[in-house]
Parts: sequence; structure tokens; C-alpha cells
Amino acid sequence: MNSDGNPIFGLVSTFGLMSLFAVGGANAAIPEMHRIAVDVHHWLTDKQFADVFAISQLSPGPNVLIVTLIGYEVAGFAGAFAATIAMCLPTAVLAYIVSGLLKGSSGARWPSLLRTALVPLSIGLMGASALVVSQAADRTWPAIVLTLAAAALAFATKVNPLWILLAGGCLGLAGVV
Repeated sequence: MNSDGNPIFGLVSTFGLMSLFAVGGANAAIPEMHRIAVDVHHWLTDKQFADVFAISQLSPGPNVLIVTLIGYEVAGFAGAFAATIAMCLPTAVLAYIVSGLLKGSSGARWPSLLRTALVPLSIGLMGASALVVSQAADRTWPAIVLTLAAAALAFATKVNPLWILLAGGCLGLAGVV
């Protein structure tokens, strides 16, 4: 929590600022969310964070659901609402402003250069997200091997990732991992 002890203020200030740096969406900010929620504020444990991430990915809807679940863990429904608005509103306002700038510069070369530069940045941030979540979730050798095998299978084949998730869930239910 912040020094004033208000968890809502902590959620709003954390996710409001984080939203402006989440290039590539909420999943790109997973490493920073983990650092703040687990290491800085101690809102969640590593296992809770991994569980919240898994639930947010398996649920239908936008990836920003993880912020809602963190907010709920911290301060119930009010925390869920505050965290979600804080993560979405600044980015929406920024996107609106930037879209106006882009519309006015249709002949300029800089919008294309900017978009091209942001692609590797967002891919790197998502790769960092995968690393942070796997470190939080994989506490045994079978879990590490399963994560690496699932990543290799998803990368090397055209297998639908839902089948990979289902197989991992079945292995977890069977007590293998």
C-alpha cells in the first residue's frame, strides 16, 4: 500500500501510470504488474499472481482482466473497478489524441516509422511477460519441462493453443505438475 494506507489510491496511481507504458496491451506490462503487486506492495504472492494471470487469460474478454482481478484481491469490487478504469482511461485518452495527430499527418513518413519501431518493443515486452509468469508459476522440474514443451509446441506447430492449455490443465488435474 501507499504511505497513506489507501489501497484504492495505490491501485489508481499504479495502474494509471502503468497504462501509459503498456505498449502492446496489458500483457506487455505483466513484468511491471508482477513487480509492483508482488515485490513492492505485497498485494499478491507469486502463486496468486500466476493464478490471477491464468484466470485472466482463460476468461473471455480483454487481457486487461488481470488488472481487474488484482484490484479485486486488493480492495474488493471498488478495487476492481478503480484498477480497471485506471488501466483503461489514460490509454484511451492518449489513443484518442494520437489518432487525431495521425489523421492530420497522413502524408508524413513518421507515423509508419513509429509503428515499425513499436513492433519489436511490444514483442520484447510480451516475451518478458512470459518469462515473469513462468518464473512465478513453475516451481518444480515437471512444471518447467511442461512450460518449455508447450512453448516449443506452440512456436513450432500450428496446433491451436487451446489444445495445449487443455493438455496442461489435464496434467495439472492429474497431479503431474
